[in-house]
Amino acid sequence: MTTTPVSVNEQERFARALTAHLSEAHAQLPYVVTERLRAARVQAVSQRKRELVAPLHQSSSALELQTAGGTATLGSGEGQGAPLWLRRVLTALPLLALAIGVVTISVQEEHRATVGVAEIDAELLTSALPPAAYTDPGFLQFLQTNAQATP
Repeated sequence: MTTTPVSVNEQERFARALTAHLSEAHAQLPYVVTERLRAARVQAVSQRKRELVAPLHQSSSALELQTAGGTATLGSGEGQGAPLWLRRVLTALPLLALAIGVVTISVQEEHRATVGVAEIDAELLTSALPPAAYTDPGFLQFLQTNAQATP
């Protein structure tokens, strides 16, 4: 069986005829089928665009997405310049910075709470109030107005 080469014009004519026929039948299809067809159409168009653009960008981009072992990394295309241990250290640096930041914030909040309790204790011990005032329900209000009045 021999095949004859098909010209681009004949391919376009066939594609237009097929598209017109499918467009007429589109109204009779269920919603699920039309959505699957739409998704397949989007996929086919994006694949075609990638095929057309790929020869133009063979090795011209400085960074390209590489996939290896189920993970995606940005690389230079020709191979990784840095050794594996350095890449792992550089990958762990943001995590280390985040951990240090969380610990620092925790320590500062604990210090702030301790200082607040110490200020209240100091005010209680240095005030000239009688011992019965500490059991007074309005004592907290006294402390709050005193704290607001002093700069």
